[in-house]
Amino acid sequence: MGKNARKLRPGELIIASHNDGKIKEINDLVSPYNIVAVSAKKIGLNDPEETGFTFVENAALKAHTAAKAANLPALSDDSGLVVTALSGAPGIYSARWAGEPRDFDRAMRKVELALIESGTEDFSAHFVCVLCLAWPDGHEEIFEGKVHGRLIFPQRGTNGFGYDPIFMADGYDITFGEMDPAEKHAISHRADAFRKLMKACLND
Repeated sequence: MGKNARKLRPGELIIASHNDGKIKEINDLVSPYNIVAVSAKKIGLNDPEETGFTFVENAALKAHTAAKAANLPALSDDSGLVVTALSGAPGIYSARWAGEPRDFDRAMRKVELALIESGTEDFSAHFVCVLCLAWPDGHEEIFEGKVHGRLIFPQRGTNGFGYDPIFMADGYDITFGEMDPAEKHAISHRADAFRKLMKACLND
């Protein structure tokens, strides 16, 4: 990672995700670079089981699996909500807290109940995003982004996805769920990670 990072050239890129909200956000970020982003879901690639114990491990697992299967560069994202008072939960299990089929209303309620049961007054939290860009030959570049803030209840807003309606970034008085998508893209954990990727792998 850095000035000697491998460059991603215009062409096709597999987005190693089946999460429609995540795919849309990443597509919005890569489209200005003449990169045609195609989701793993669209070309029939299955999501591998996330057996890693960190965001980095899971992001790398997904990217390398997709890159080898499609014989194309692949970009994966592993992200989640880290709640201080819950010892970092839900963390890498953020999506799994929503169950199957994914119900983030249930997941947000689960976070709220866990905070109530803990008796804490500390509602600080942050989102983490790790991007892994992998090539079929096994090369990878890893980038991490974060956005800090606090949780609010009840949930507010219908934009975004996941835990966005309960997360308010530092310096803002609206949740990610209430925020215009373009404004969220400018400050989100995913945007932070993508800026680092762009500087290293997209800019000459």
